[in-house]
Amino acid sequence: MSGIKSLLSAGLLVIASLATARAASLPSIGIIGAGQMGGTLATLWSKAGYPVILSSRHPEALKQQVAELGHQASAASVGQTAQQASIIVLAVPYGALPSLAKSIGASVKGKVVLDVSNPYPGRDGQVADDALKEGVGRYSAGLFPGAHLVRGFNSVAAYTLSSEAHRSGAKLAIPLAGDDKQALNTVSQLVEKAGFDPVIAGNLDKARLFQPGSSLFLSNLTQQQLKQQLTQ
Repeated sequence: MSGIKSLLSAGLLVIASLATARAASLPSIGIIGAGQMGGTLATLWSKAGYPVILSSRHPEALKQQVAELGHQASAASVGQTAQQASIIVLAVPYGALPSLAKSIGASVKGKVVLDVSNPYPGRDGQVADDALKEGVGRYSAGLFPGAHLVRGFNSVAAYTLSSEAHRSGAKLAIPLAGDDKQALNTVSQLVEKAGFDPVIAGNLDKARLFQPGSSLFLSNLTQQQLKQQLTQ
């Protein structure tokens, strides 16, 4: 009996070691904004084994949320997250992006920055009008010069992401737009690990196709359906 217990203990240690090694090989994801969208993405990536840093203006209030995500998750200030994480996710109200860019812009230069925020004029004011007019992808990239910005996950509601992740059959597709091929590849992997199919629409100008007010915004399509829509 003691031999069996020893074998079981050894097996558990091997499994734990493999899980730790796997997590260490994955890039850390810093999510700025712990609301519905930020929290949903944190849950999906934590389940996939990614180290996740969740941040907000009051990181001390995130203890319970982080505890529910598991040992791979942590909380930090916005500034600490921007410095420490390999990949940055912007999940804040769009009106906060200009001031956020001033505070963390230097820290995210050279990093992949995934912008999931959407501009709504009624909530975000003039900055939303300007972004929608120029194209949200280009406008966001202009706020974070030097970062490898990708637009994605903004065209699907958080509750849909939560309920449709890893669904059987044809997966839900997530459109992406960006100017940097490597950044697009990195985000495509995040889309897949979260349980969806990535579809690259093109460069940041193409982010117009799935920004608020577009025909693809909040349209829940499969990969094949989305590709058809993008070619029309």
